[in-house]
Amino acid sequence: MTLQVGVVGAGAWGTALAQMLSSDGREVLLWAREPELVAQINGERRNGLFLPSTQLNASIRATGDLADLAAVPVLLLVTPAQHLARVLGGIGRDGGDVVLCSKGIEAGTGRLMADVARDAASGAELAVLSGPTFAHEVAAGLPTAVTLACAGGETQWQRLSAAIARPAFRPYYSDDVTGAEIGGAVKNVLAIACGVVEGLQLGQNARAALISRGFAEMQRFGLALGAKAETLSGLSGLGDLVLTCSSTSSRNFSLGKALGEGAGAADVLGGAATVAEGAFTAPVLAELARSRGISMPIVDAVVALLDGSAPAREVVGSLLARPLKAENALG
Repeated sequence: MTLQVGVVGAGAWGTALAQMLSSDGREVLLWAREPELVAQINGERRNGLFLPSTQLNASIRATGDLADLAAVPVLLLVTPAQHLARVLGGIGRDGGDVVLCSKGIEAGTGRLMADVARDAASGAELAVLSGPTFAHEVAAGLPTAVTLACAGGETQWQRLSAAIARPAFRPYYSDDVTGAEIGGAVKNVLAIACGVVEGLQLGQNARAALISRGFAEMQRFGLALGAKAETLSGLSGLGDLVLTCSSTSSRNFSLGKALGEGAGAADVLGGAATVAEGAFTAPVLAELARSRGISMPIVDAVVALLDGSAPAREVVGSLLARPLKAENALG
């Protein structure tokens, strides 16, 4: 069987995608940075570091050599957002489809992942896969729906949907790459805020209010950058926001919960085996919003928590003390 799909990044999400894509017996090439993980996946059919509960399919083959992926027609990039440029550049990609599955904004440049990828692989045709997805559920074959936003339009969509869709994994077409990216990046920051509410035991009412007001911030930012309202209201925006803000299965929510319980951001992030992308995205997102005159008080509050400038209760108190205004006011 001809190899059609490669997954770059063997964290929990990358491994889950490889498991889903290989569920019908198709071969999937999975790149891992750690040599011991490559050996474990190939020899023991498991990823004990990032997805230990899943027995991996026999048609997954792991490699530690990025060059092995250069000629694979469809690549799913699932590396942490801050490493995407380096990893994609190391593949030496020239043409083919590159599907971006990392959610974040590049620190130092403020670039979305599609902009990073265009520089690192100028000949590739880009798409963004984003939506409400917990890795362990996708790996277990539970029903999942995502947005697949294709820069190449419907022709690329037809090609990619044939390669990616499975009975329990349903992609929906969009041509709004920017909207799909912004939803995925902003929701990670808002999930930290919702975790803080959980850690402070402020109740379900407060969390629902925070999700709603956070979604308003996502819309303001997204529309200002050219995203479509329907994308932000869809799976890659509101759908992903609701999921990520509601469970400790979310790394970002878990980080916020720990902050709300009194832990320091450096201690939590330093001891984590996996990356909470919202911690890297928050300060970049806040700066981008300020430079465009976009009000994002919840994002600003998360930044204050992460940099240690204010404790959790003080930050939440400042949000509650904001002036009363119309619900649809811009701020």
